[in-house]
Amino acid sequence: MSSERTSEQDAHGRRAALFDVDGTLVDTNYLHTVTWWEAMRQAGHKVGMREIHHTIGMSSDKLMDRLLPEDRDRSGDKRISTAHKTLYAEYFARLPALDGAPDLLRTLADRGWYLVLASSASQDELAAMRATIGADEAIATVLSSDDVDEGKPAPDPVEQALEQAGVPARDAVFVGDTVWDVVACVKAGVRCIALQSGGIPPELLLDAGADEIYRDPADLLRHLDSSALGR
Repeated sequence: MSSERTSEQDAHGRRAALFDVDGTLVDTNYLHTVTWWEAMRQAGHKVGMREIHHTIGMSSDKLMDRLLPEDRDRSGDKRISTAHKTLYAEYFARLPALDGAPDLLRTLADRGWYLVLASSASQDELAAMRATIGADEAIATVLSSDDVDEGKPAPDPVEQALEQAGVPARDAVFVGDTVWDVVACVKAGVRCIALQSGGIPPELLLDAGADEIYRDPADLLRHLDSSALGR
């Protein structure tokens, strides 16, 4: 974890901006959809890509529980998860950051926000995404799926991010792109800005409890002063 920005700012009065990464800062949701589809196909499961896409953002175990038959041989789940990781890793060197992602992080850090990346990704996946964003100097703390007991839509990643930032829920804003990000925030009592860059329809994000919706990081940056991160 990085702590470059932790020493100069008193935790009292600190504001924390918590960020999901997949689909929020880096354009990866459809890559995850295709690689999960292939991993499941290899294991003999026929699952539609639309259904897979709507589970992206969940932890791997919850994703498979939602998509695969309840009476399946669960001893094969680990092989499916490993196959997905292997297939997805082929894209590491060319993952695309979403428009405005690095500028948004740097602007918030310059305005005094304490930035936490709270991702459902593994450490190696998160390292690849951080490299493509290229704004590590703005990030104070990073959490991966390895740092929490239970992944989204459970509130654990959001609550752990709050603990790392040293702020109560009222002093934090989460930025995510999936229904599962929003649900986790609602459970943790944290305001959630949702981005449409993950491909989820805005009405589903609003129904889940999103406070605000923007197209992508660049759109949020353009409207930053009137957003929950600017007020």
